[in-house]
Amino acid sequence: MAEEEEIGRVRDYFARIGVAGIDLTGRLKVGDRIHIKGHTTDLQQVLESMQIEHQSIQEAGPGDSVGIRVQDRCRSGDNVYRVTE
Repeated sequence: MAEEEEIGRVRDYFARIGVAGIDLTGRLKVGDRIHIKGHTTDLQQVLESMQIEHQSIQEAGPGDSVGIRVQDRCRSGDNVYRVTE
C-alpha cells in the first residue's frame, strides 16, 4: 500500500495550458508520483516537468511556488501529495 505525504496546495489552475500552480510545503522533484486530491479532484500522475518563473527545474522545496503540467483539471485549494511506496 502506497503512503502519501502532503507537500503542498494548488494555488491556480490554468485550463488552457493544463498547468497547476502549487505552493509547496514539502520537497518535490521530477519523477515523483503525485496525487492531487480535492472536493471534485482525484488525480495521480508521475511528475514529468516543473518550472519556477518559466525556468525548468528538477527539484523544489518548502516555500517555492511551482508550475506543473497536469493530465486533468484540478482546482485552487486542492491538496497535493507525494506518493511513496
